[in-house]
Amino acid sequence: MVISSKLSFHFNKFLKIKNILLRKESKRFVAKKFTEHKDNEYIRNIGISAHIDSGKTTLTERILYYTGRISEMHEVKGKDNVGATMDSMELERQRGITIQSAATYTLWKDHNINIIDTPGHVDFTIEVERSLRVLDGAILVLCAVGGVQSQTLTVNRQMKRYNVPCIAFINKLDRLGANPFRVLSQMKEKMNHNAAFVQLPIGLGNKCEGIIDIIRRKAIYFDNKFGEDVRLDEIPVELESEVNAKRQELIEQVSSVDDVLGELFLEEKIPSEEQLVAGIRRACLKKQFTPVFVGTALKNKGVQPLLDGVLCYLPCPHEVQNYAIREINGQESEKIILNPERSNNHSFVGLAFKLEAGKFGQLTYMRCYQGYLSKHETLYNSRTLKKIKVTRLIRLHANEMEEVNEVYAGDIFALFGVDCASGDTFVKDKNLKLSMESIFIPDPVLSMSISVVNNKDRDNFAKAIQRFTREDPTFHFKFNSESKETVVAGMGELHLDIYAQRMEREYNCPVVLGRPKVAFREVVMKPCEFDYFHRKQSGGQGQYARIIGVLEPLPLQYNTKIDFVDESTGGSIPKGFIPVIMKEYLRLAEKGGPLSGCRISGVRMRVLDGDNHCVDSTDIAFQLCTEGVMRQLFENGVWQLLEPIMNVEILVPFEFQGIVLSMIMKRSGIICGMERTDQWITYVAEIPLNCMFGFVGELRSSTQGKGEYSMEYSKYAPTPQHIQEKIVSEYQQNMNLQVKKKN
Repeated sequence: MVISSKLSFHFNKFLKIKNILLRKESKRFVAKKFTEHKDNEYIRNIGISAHIDSGKTTLTERILYYTGRISEMHEVKGKDNVGATMDSMELERQRGITIQSAATYTLWKDHNINIIDTPGHVDFTIEVERSLRVLDGAILVLCAVGGVQSQTLTVNRQMKRYNVPCIAFINKLDRLGANPFRVLSQMKEKMNHNAAFVQLPIGLGNKCEGIIDIIRRKAIYFDNKFGEDVRLDEIPVELESEVNAKRQELIEQVSSVDDVLGELFLEEKIPSEEQLVAGIRRACLKKQFTPVFVGTALKNKGVQPLLDGVLCYLPCPHEVQNYAIREINGQESEKIILNPERSNNHSFVGLAFKLEAGKFGQLTYMRCYQGYLSKHETLYNSRTLKKIKVTRLIRLHANEMEEVNEVYAGDIFALFGVDCASGDTFVKDKNLKLSMESIFIPDPVLSMSISVVNNKDRDNFAKAIQRFTREDPTFHFKFNSESKETVVAGMGELHLDIYAQRMEREYNCPVVLGRPKVAFREVVMKPCEFDYFHRKQSGGQGQYARIIGVLEPLPLQYNTKIDFVDESTGGSIPKGFIPVIMKEYLRLAEKGGPLSGCRISGVRMRVLDGDNHCVDSTDIAFQLCTEGVMRQLFENGVWQLLEPIMNVEILVPFEFQGIVLSMIMKRSGIICGMERTDQWITYVAEIPLNCMFGFVGELRSSTQGKGEYSMEYSKYAPTPQHIQEKIVSEYQQNMNLQVKKKN
């Protein structure tokens, strides 16, 4: 018995070593394959996006394992001490959340797949924005219990903004209370998706055994410890009628948006498997249909069929039309369609979509949209016309780097030592004068004062600020000359807290964050006319300028914008001075309004008339005249404060509904909707951001730690009068203190 047990132990050890070696060989095979030149139809550029804690990173980890990219799987926070591959930052592993988008690439059935795993928290929404900007398709992950949540709606809007087709994956079928059918109905009602199942679960919760492929009418089981072995079998008898009904529903949904299947449907013909797959692909590429897959990434079920769905239904680079804009002096800009052919027949065009400080300097993530690029070639930044020598071409696998010799249209790669901004276009031929559409960058909604604990760390603090503001366009930094304090602004408390912790960890620079300050806005409530005459004579050349016009509020839906219109005629104000007036007007509006010193927005300045002098009218004269116009408007206008309103989604057990309702009312919230499932209830409310500080602590203490919430920016709305009076009073007191200190 002893000999037998020893033999068994050594045999199991041999098998384990053999499996590791096989996976290492598979990894080398992937790297080798990626150096080969592939046609467009064998490439997919996809992103994985979802609400917080829907399983994006876990799904990516499974994809990398099943495709042979990694030799063993790891989990997010709380599962093991290693952490998921794509969560390479120490903070990500400790908190169990994704903070930065991470890029990788892998191989599945001879197809190259570039994957970007994105954060789910609204505070890091810029990572989702710039990832979707350069991707051809996406996997929208939904929780089988939570369903369509607030950040799911945000991600859906971002996909629409960049015209990204997607497939849906309903994850976490193994959780208690999982209901994929409810999630599908929410996709139709809340997101307006024309969606239908292409798979059905075999059991839910702890009874989840596998999935059923509706199209091919086969049951799929995932054997062995990690579900590597995919086994096809017959559909369980008790589920046959449901599969037939869902298959018919799938055919009807696709037929309504696809002409080929529509004709077959009208002729009462049943489409073949190939015809149905082709119809789903056509409809998905046109963003008129969303195929819905199911599974549980944590329990290793449904990932391999999802990968097959990526190849079947998401576009390859040549199926997505990308264009650049050519600016011609004195003419309207021209749209140029880029050629996705993977050859050297067309000039290189690429877009820098993300900057990151790496071990060897700044790392610039890029997507090649046209042409070919190899080592030692020269690029030009279309915006600055700076010349760049390409010394290294990198493919990324989370925080690991692998050098390549060349990249083609459709590839995602990185360069070292490139001085640029996020959203810059690069070309080989600077005479092309092409630039690609940039990335949408939302405005910060929250600011805090920040100070260094030790003055000796100021140099490190400056380095950290310079790096983080360069990498993240939503992270702003400025010095407030009135309050004499340094201020950082971002998308939320978590956003700024993460950067404060990174300063301490990565730059050994502990900092203290002050009380959060909401980014209020000031707007004029009704049109206010102005007529300011600036004249100064001092012996030599004088100053002479007059501006007449009106400042009026924009419609409510545009209350975050600021506009300027020149309606002057007859040469009363020479056209050369109009840009001076506009620039000074925008600068003063950014500097702040009369009530609280917050930025002015939601207004339009219309310049109607004016006066000038052939000698004394200069740029400085019209600049000073614009300052006088703004002072006049501050004195005569009726001003109103606007505050950011957040869309808040709160999930609590049913027994705490009364407590949560009182919390919402206490914070001046308006309930927009509610939904009850089993023993849980979800409230959707609009609450001013100024009232949300400390909400998470109160929610958890009031619900025994069971309550969850998420929030995202919704809109700006007028501030209640009593709050406006309080803010204006505090601002006036601070201003008086500053005056006393100066005196």
